[in-house]
Amino acid sequence: MPTDDVPDRLPTNSEGQPHDAARPTPPPRSTLFRHHDFRQLWMGDTVSVFGVEFVTFAMPLIAVQLLHADAFQMGVLSTLESLAFLLISLPAGAWVDRLRKKHVIVAGDVLRALVLLTIPVAWVVDALSFVHLCIVATVIGIVTVFFDVANQSYLPSIVSSDQIADGNGKLQATQQTALVAGPSLASGLVSLIGGPLTVGATSVCMALSSLFISRIHHREHRPEERERSSLLAEIREGLSLVLGHTLLRRIVACTGLSNFASSAIFALIVLYALRTLGLSQFQLGIVMSVGAAGGILGAISTSWVQRIVGEGRSIAVSAALSGVCFLTVPAADLLPSMPTLFIGWFFISWAVVVYNVTQVSFRQRLCPKPLLGRMNASIRFLVWGPMPVGAFLGGAIGHAIGIVPTLWIFAAAAVFSSLPVLISPLISMRVLPDSLNLLDDDGDDDQSS
Repeated sequence: MPTDDVPDRLPTNSEGQPHDAARPTPPPRSTLFRHHDFRQLWMGDTVSVFGVEFVTFAMPLIAVQLLHADAFQMGVLSTLESLAFLLISLPAGAWVDRLRKKHVIVAGDVLRALVLLTIPVAWVVDALSFVHLCIVATVIGIVTVFFDVANQSYLPSIVSSDQIADGNGKLQATQQTALVAGPSLASGLVSLIGGPLTVGATSVCMALSSLFISRIHHREHRPEERERSSLLAEIREGLSLVLGHTLLRRIVACTGLSNFASSAIFALIVLYALRTLGLSQFQLGIVMSVGAAGGILGAISTSWVQRIVGEGRSIAVSAALSGVCFLTVPAADLLPSMPTLFIGWFFISWAVVVYNVTQVSFRQRLCPKPLLGRMNASIRFLVWGPMPVGAFLGGAIGHAIGIVPTLWIFAAAAVFSSLPVLISPLISMRVLPDSLNLLDDDGDDDQSS
């Protein structure tokens, strides 16, 4: 269950108010679309996530169809895409907190656009190789560490705390729309102009994203030198904030284990679909698009699920459902492949979005704004760090024993990944706390039912 992340501390809420202060009445949902800075962030995020979908679809196809990569090589490529989160997330968070996040986001978009352009250029001059693809994946991964930490830390800076969940819901709805339309559009582009030029088209998306973000009016406070601790102390502060919170520890464990398992599955999914199931490139794009429609429903229905089930229970139930649904991936080799993948992908997408919107909004409203970068980076390190390990093991084991048995192994691991939140105080909590002080030492909340 790949996810984006943030966290908590201090005896005040994220606005610096005492924890017993009443929360302001949330504004109408339409307000954010009249909010200039959020609108620019939303438009920038929209074109960026569509670009990411193009790359995510086209890069594995380039490796399999043009460069004839095997299971082990696909595992290596997927590992390099996320390796930077394991190696540099922690210092990246501290560095991002020392910089203006808007500048980091804009620079990240521009750098990714330039690096991705090297793929179509190399293809045109007949110099494209698997090694080149790996280098691009590594560099993009490094830039993305800084970009993602800054991007996720930016929303609470430009909207009020009571608008964070609404903002996350709107961003998630856009991202899920990209997940639905992106693979089909990417499949069409790959068929029309080829994988390398499709990656080149992504550069245009990244450039547009940087343009929208640069139009945000909000002026950030950059900490003065005298306000800063050492880099090591700031890293330690971020980790202690996350690991010292009972609920966050549970959420991090669940997400990290799920990401470990799903990364192994995603590393093999293109090979599995094209070579084992015999699907065409177009059919694969349709499966991913139709399945991802569940994510749109998830973004729309999250607030309803929270009201009916409760915030804490929403996290536990959605994590369990997504884990079980991963079993449909290897099951597609035994059952009719297209319907099985449609159903499984749909419910995985729905559950992941409900999970992400709920737990990310929970952490964002708890975290003091000056610490958001470190908190995001600490959680990214803990939950995205397992991804390159899972991807590498998926490729290596798939090469050794076959793709289908490997998918069964990691689908079973995805099922067990929900245990940390299922066996936790979250399962009995309808309302999540606004402050650490609302939790006792055992993580029990006086607002739970």
